Amino acid sequence: MDKKKFLFVSLDGLIGDIAWQVVKEGHDVKYYIKEESERDIADGFVPKTDNWEKEVEWADLIIFDDVLGQGKLAQKLRKQGKLVIGGTEYTDKLEDDRAFGQEELKKAGVNIIPYNDFSSFDEAIEFVKANPYRYVIKPSGEAQNEKSMLFVGEEEDGKDVLQVLEAYKKIKSHKIKVFQLQRKVTGVEIAVGAFFNGNQFVYPININFEHKKLFPGNIGPSTGEMGTSMYWSGSNKIFNATLQKLEAKLREEGYVGYIDINCIVNSSGINPLEFTARFGYPTISIQQEGIIMPISEFLFSLADGTLTEFKAKKGFQVGVRILVPPYPFNDKPTFENYSRNTAILFKKDDDAGLHIEDVQKVDDQWLVAGTSGVILIVVGTGQTMKQAQNQVYNRIKNIMIPNMYFRTDIGDRWFEDCDKLHTWGYLREL
Repeated sequence: MDKKKFLFVSLDGLIGDIAWQVVKEGHDVKYYIKEESERDIADGFVPKTDNWEKEVEWADLIIFDDVLGQGKLAQKLRKQGKLVIGGTEYTDKLEDDRAFGQEELKKAGVNIIPYNDFSSFDEAIEFVKANPYRYVIKPSGEAQNEKSMLFVGEEEDGKDVLQVLEAYKKIKSHKIKVFQLQRKVTGVEIAVGAFFNGNQFVYPININFEHKKLFPGNIGPSTGEMGTSMYWSGSNKIFNATLQKLEAKLREEGYVGYIDINCIVNSSGINPLEFTARFGYPTISIQQEGIIMPISEFLFSLADGTLTEFKAKKGFQVGVRILVPPYPFNDKPTFENYSRNTAILFKKDDDAGLHIEDVQKVDDQWLVAGTSGVILIVVGTGQTMKQAQNQVYNRIKNIMIPNMYFRTDIGDRWFEDCDKLHTWGYLREL
């Protein structure tokens, strides 16, 4: 592909790694980050702009990295004839408004888990008292980005959910304006996702397993993500029963990008939980390691609609996030005291499988940037899950960051879950 001009537009600096990969592939890049406190992310790796709108005419391709209003901007630019990767107001709402996403699935003929939406903690408390059960508390809108506020009830009578609702009423009501109580379903958690080129899904699809709890063994607070294991597949039962049913609607919207739906599956059926109507983080960086073509060419072909299938690595990919305090919590004093501008060092000069998140480069020295403590993604690949795990954890041994931490069991879920998934027939390619 000839040299192109890529404009990346970000709310919080999520897509810096992919912008860096495009730079390394020899293209012109400009990167805008809206949130001022995150604007040092990717400094020294990617050229920046302070005003993305002034760069629209310059760009051959514009890439938006989030929902929360970016879909409206992307849709407007597409109507003006620009090549754009990003959502629409409709696809943003699939993720931002949990109830809307569930109702759209229902309209498409997908079975959904019973849920109720609330804007009042008192009403939710009375509901649980009248309908005791195990519920999951799921904030909607911007509050859903703070994963520590999601709570999964364990008690049959709902008493633990009532305790959390009472506490949130006192200390979180200013942040959580709308939330959902969804009946808890047990089974295997699995996500299916695919790229969409404005007209159709692009194959292969992606099967992935997120690891959200902070500590190994899947314990501790929920986080945005600690790591993900995945593989590429032809169409299968889960995809056909969920995302595939939305193809006509996504075509009508002209959606261009990646869309993913997280599910709980068991012997009784498939239970969709929520949409990700954008690139996933760190998912897209892990996926990039498995896509057998330059990511710049992949993105451009996706945007112009010519990409309908691509070659991907066989086997598995495992991505592990490297973190520093205060992640997963929002604690500015801790970040300032322990993490800001901390040096990122390597025992040997080898960046295979290495992807940046909240990192900047000053005089060729890598430093912690941003505010969250999410630093690197390290990726391993292999014909088997065990080979991919061995590679990623060997690569992590090369990294030295004071106070860094990571989960040591990313991918272990596969060994427990794959037999069930195959027995139930969900992973068989169709």
